Amino acid sequence: MSGLAAEIMRHELVPKHEILDKSEVEKLLAKLGVPAVKLPKILESDPAVKAIGAKQGQVLKITRKSPTAGQALYYRLVISG
Repeated sequence: MSGLAAEIMRHELVPKHEILDKSEVEKLLAKLGVPAVKLPKILESDPAVKAIGAKQGQVLKITRKSPTAGQALYYRLVISG
């Protein structure tokens, strides 16, 4: 991760982004009962996506702080664009 990318990911308003491995994606999709293409999308050109080195077709887990739940999990499919 370059210096600028590391700075972007440390900003307090940028939630934690993680690339899921294939087994985690399979478990997630089985749990949700949907194919990967039905997940919400995120562009490969997104600064956070670039910062973690995610590529088209990978699934990201985004962990955001939540005032009511403590933390909320979101999943996104990386697409080109």
